[in-house]
Amino acid sequence: MKLLDKMRQQKLLSMTLLLFTLSIGIVIGTLVNTGVHAQRSGSAAPDAAPLVVPKATAIGNEFTKLAKMLEPSVVNITADYTPKLQQGKNRKQTAPGDDDGDDDSSSDLFRKFFGGQGGGDSPQSQRREQSGTGFVVDKNGYIITNNHVVDGVDRIKVKLHGDETEYRARLIGTDRETDLAVIKIDSKHPLTSVTIANSDSVQVGDWAVAIGSPFGLEASVTLGIVSATDRTTVGQQFQRFIQTDAAINPGNSGGPLLNIKGEVIGVNTMIATQSGGSQGIGFALPTNSVVRVYNDIIREGRVTRGSIGISWAPGTKLETLRALGVDHGVIVGEVKKGGPADKAGLKPDDIVLSINGQPIKNGDELVARVADLPVGTPTNLTVDRDGKKMEVKLTIQDRAKVFSDDPRVVGENAAPGSSPSKEESTQVKFGISIRPTSDEEKETTPDKRGIAVTRVESGSFADDIGLMEHDIIIAVNRQAMNSVDDIRKVQGNLKPGDPVAFRVVRQIPGVRAKGAQPRTNTIFLSGTLPQN
Repeated sequence: MKLLDKMRQQKLLSMTLLLFTLSIGIVIGTLVNTGVHAQRSGSAAPDAAPLVVPKATAIGNEFTKLAKMLEPSVVNITADYTPKLQQGKNRKQTAPGDDDGDDDSSSDLFRKFFGGQGGGDSPQSQRREQSGTGFVVDKNGYIITNNHVVDGVDRIKVKLHGDETEYRARLIGTDRETDLAVIKIDSKHPLTSVTIANSDSVQVGDWAVAIGSPFGLEASVTLGIVSATDRTTVGQQFQRFIQTDAAINPGNSGGPLLNIKGEVIGVNTMIATQSGGSQGIGFALPTNSVVRVYNDIIREGRVTRGSIGISWAPGTKLETLRALGVDHGVIVGEVKKGGPADKAGLKPDDIVLSINGQPIKNGDELVARVADLPVGTPTNLTVDRDGKKMEVKLTIQDRAKVFSDDPRVVGENAAPGSSPSKEESTQVKFGISIRPTSDEEKETTPDKRGIAVTRVESGSFADDIGLMEHDIIIAVNRQAMNSVDDIRKVQGNLKPGDPVAFRVVRQIPGVRAKGAQPRTNTIFLSGTLPQN
């Protein structure tokens, strides 16, 4: 009994010691932890003064004011297209505006530039997107940009600064020879237009500010000076550029080049580069040229230039002219058959000395003078032929008609007398071609009715919402579709901005037994009609 009591006492003593040890450990741990926290909560650098953010005060300068003034007028443009395969040995895929030569960036000094353009050998059906810039020149939504930004695309989308709305733009007209285009959006409110300057007043050393969307980064502002004026490029008679070192990159195309007053002095068009990015040599088409092109486009939809129908060898030296007994003029190389010069009796090797009494220095000056003359204008030329002066009278003709077989003038794909073929199926403004359904097709629909889709135009409203070829439209905005006339009636009551919902029967791909009905789904496709 005493032994048992003794064992119990030893056990109790052991438990007491264990609990005491644990308690001491907990106390020590708590003290250590508290000390660590105390050290952490204290100042790690007691002799350092904390920083204080001062009250925001805008410094501002002339460039700050300029950027804010132009913000509402400069727009971001995105355009998408489906690459088309060219016929040829390699069947190369080309994007709008691409050259058909080797892709050697180091040898192509003057590179027109796109932003966001896809690459690689993607399927023909894969849509690509390119971006650029434009600026508002009329409160009613008219915008100037570069032709290569919108050339050959399926649709054009415009975003205004500070406005989340994505506007669909329509193309008013283009001019390939100056690389300019005019587009229009229908905004819910009047837009803020830029102020146009007289580009003849631009001098080397003037401040130059470029605003655009390089690499898709909207409303980017870069600063530089005017490096040179009257720069020319090979093969472009109507492009005489302002050169600037303001940084211009892919996506700046079509954006404005501004003077220190915030007035537009040019349209940023191209860069000279070996890397594909800015190297301090950018080119802007002067506003005096831009205004003439714009005014022609809004009046007639295209630019009309006068011509007398001759060509000449560029770069004729003054010593050559002096050897021929004159000190200025243009030596006629070829005379276009049937053109004004041909009808007036001009011959190769004649030297054109003046037009309407004004001396001509070179071929570029002759082209500029003649191009500005209205079609049908009677004109007098002073010509040197074999050392004898003679007066020649002719009438200015439309350059596009005189050189109708020259792709540099009328475009690579132009063909005299060509016109788009008329499709057999009915066209509707949704961007689809339709036809009545067959009895077999009606059997696949819930109510034995519908209209069959035979084609969906790329970039159309129908394409946007996902309508596909072979779909059967059974209702539009809950109105049953029994005939082609039904869809015409619906579209006739719709206006831009209206919501549209299609109820569609779509066949499910897969193998089916002979004679069995195809498996189908009934789905809804909807969207809002674009503003344009």
